[in-house]
Amino acid sequence: MLKNNLLRTSWCKLRTRYMHKNASISKEELKDKECNVAKIRNIGILAHIDAGKTTTTERMLFYSGLIRNMGEVHHGNTVTDYMEQERQRGITITSAAVTFNWKDYRFNLIDTPGHIDFTMEVEQTLQILDGAIIVLDGSAGVEAQTLTVSRQADRYNIPRIIYINKMDRADADFDMSLQSIESKLNIETLPIQIPMKEAGVLKGIIDVITMEKLTFDEKHQGINLIKTKITENDKRLWDIVSEKRRILTDRLSGLDDKLADIIIEQESLENVQSQILVDSLRRITISKKGVPVILGSSYKNIGVQPLMDSVILYLPSPANIKHLNPYKYFDNNLAARVFKIVHDKQRGPITFFRIYSGSMKKGQKLYNMTREQSEQCTRLYIACADDYEEVAEVRLGNIAAVGGLKSTITGDLVTTSMSIGSRAKNTMLKENLNRPDYVNNFFASGANLLDPVFFCSIEPPSLSAQSALETALEELQREDPSLRVRNDPETEQIVLAGMGELHIEIIKERIKKEYKIDVDLGPLQIAYKETIQDAVKDTLIMEHRIGQTSHQVNITMSLTPNYEGNKKLLLDRSPENASNINSIHPRVLNAIKNGVDSALLHGTKLSCPVINVGVKLHRLEIGRNTSDTIVSAAASQCIRKLLQSGNSMLLEPIMQLEIVASEEYFPSINADLARRRAEIQQIDMRGNNKVIKTLTPLSELLGYSTTLRIITSGTATFSMEFSHYQPMIAVVEDKTIEKLKGF
Repeated sequence: MLKNNLLRTSWCKLRTRYMHKNASISKEELKDKECNVAKIRNIGILAHIDAGKTTTTERMLFYSGLIRNMGEVHHGNTVTDYMEQERQRGITITSAAVTFNWKDYRFNLIDTPGHIDFTMEVEQTLQILDGAIIVLDGSAGVEAQTLTVSRQADRYNIPRIIYINKMDRADADFDMSLQSIESKLNIETLPIQIPMKEAGVLKGIIDVITMEKLTFDEKHQGINLIKTKITENDKRLWDIVSEKRRILTDRLSGLDDKLADIIIEQESLENVQSQILVDSLRRITISKKGVPVILGSSYKNIGVQPLMDSVILYLPSPANIKHLNPYKYFDNNLAARVFKIVHDKQRGPITFFRIYSGSMKKGQKLYNMTREQSEQCTRLYIACADDYEEVAEVRLGNIAAVGGLKSTITGDLVTTSMSIGSRAKNTMLKENLNRPDYVNNFFASGANLLDPVFFCSIEPPSLSAQSALETALEELQREDPSLRVRNDPETEQIVLAGMGELHIEIIKERIKKEYKIDVDLGPLQIAYKETIQDAVKDTLIMEHRIGQTSHQVNITMSLTPNYEGNKKLLLDRSPENASNINSIHPRVLNAIKNGVDSALLHGTKLSCPVINVGVKLHRLEIGRNTSDTIVSAAASQCIRKLLQSGNSMLLEPIMQLEIVASEEYFPSINADLARRRAEIQQIDMRGNNKVIKTLTPLSELLGYSTTLRIITSGTATFSMEFSHYQPMIAVVEDKTIEKLKGF
């Protein structure tokens, strides 16, 4: 640990020197670069767990000159895995931002977690990326979490390149990886490199576009990249690469009209200039018609520099991204979006922004349009993982870290003043008259929150530590929106809800080590949901006297099962009820909505949240001077009554489980899965291993890692992610209620 700390100290000293002196770059030249938005790349590295994201990031920092020595994940001394839990476990838990230069370009790179429990970190990061690198394990191809991050990138319309890592492994298969990309991700692959192997050992890479052999100096950690032109003297290799180039050119021409015109004009797929192919590939990548595929072995220091070159050549700058258009309404004024918050021991909360318009300056006032309040930017930093360099200004297209903000949270949009924000919003509304929801969503919080699947109670060691625990949980929840904290009114306990067993375990470790509070966690419980099977309708009459005032409510409501809409409260505007509904004051309607929200938080079976239920208000009559609180209570009681008569049922979370194991263990695994109510979806072969994909209830997977390790002598691996909620059969529901209620 002492060695790691010394390395960290020397690296921190190098950080400031590098930022102003890398490759003889002066401060003035650096400022000029910041002005040139076309030379900025905001990129993220996405992958399944253990595909090599952090190792690849470490090599990029080393070759760029930002660090002098490469760390290793298994040694616990990498730059981006700076948390103690990350170094102990060898996994990435929190996304880390790093800014560095490569070949006169500014890279703002974010290394993201690969474990499904921390998928919220990926979700937050994707909001502000212009491009992404998806890393694959060359021996496994597309894995479960690769599918998840690819779907997330699709949702945010992010161009990407695919880097097939670990090609040094004996079981690595480049062609298999390409096939898995096309079949599982449904992406047009454009391989611009092929592996160069001798006796099954990866010796280098062949660039198909330039027809060059790329070899890396093993003695000097791959720093020296040697390029050798392939000539017709090496007939076998020349024929192979020429054919690969011809196939690539043909594929590109089918996706890019400009290239097709050039090929038609010269009447040949041969001898197309390299730069023409590069330009075509860039257009195709940015338009997301296809994806460049490259390869390497980051651990063996092969292929990382060409990967960084590919980021420059094919991934977009902030100037190329169409989704930046909404920010044009701010003109040249500041518009920035929060994507991450961390709590630093010395600096307090650090808020990370992506700047879409204007610039952010140290000491300036920031107006939060989402929260409708102002805060002061006391400190402004450029970040490199957990090290921060204080700067006076960060400009358009870059990522800024700001100290001193107390109310701003992930997804918030900030500018410099209320008047500038209002002007931008009004102008946007005028130009989008038919899309008011689009405009309102843009100015609201951009965080896409996911429902937790586990929860447990958390208790401080003593009453004196209660306040410190509440502060710790508040800070952790601000950092990680997928962590939910609430107070249970029945047990008066603090309840912690998270995305998985590992997620909650990490939170517990952080509270103990970072906040020095020896907390106790209650038994882990599944986050069940409830719904109804039958449509029901009823009327509730409530009369209540408080002092001299009489409060009267007559309300008719109905519940509909299998409802999938976004609105929690529907209004009956049929001819017989329209006039009554239209006469309801907006304030009273808001009180009814509050009552609906309150009632749906607790079902009648296990007091779990109620989902997939449509609530409709048919009629409302209230007496004079009836308070809004009584109206809310009446709506809530009416819904509770309906839930009891609507044949309630429990829903359990179903997980997409993928197991990779040797064929000899398949019968034992299959027998165990049958006992767990697993529904096998697909069985594939991957080399000598079987890949088993199932849908399995989460309740049957508690402690599954231990069981699988015993069954397969520790040779199998598995991953899982939430799929959907599914009704329980009566027998399982009865057992669950008996287990949780004790009767």
